[in-house]
Amino acid sequence: MNEAGSKRLVVDGSHCKGCGICVAFCPQNALGLARGKCTLLASDSCTLCGMCEQRCPDYAVFVRQAHDEEALLHG
Repeated sequence: MNEAGSKRLVVDGSHCKGCGICVAFCPQNALGLARGKCTLLASDSCTLCGMCEQRCPDYAVFVRQAHDEEALLHG
């Protein structure tokens, strides 16, 4: 069983083209575009539901376990 506290939203800016689909589908309005890329504007509102990950056509947004995020950033 996963705890929400061990999950993180990860945005790969090198893949994000700033289409805004993730922003449009975020049910909590936690995402926005900054400098042409997806960004988490309201981390306290994000429920890590994964809608952004499911809708991103470029696979640039991920909900990952904290240890998976570290591997992505440092691996």
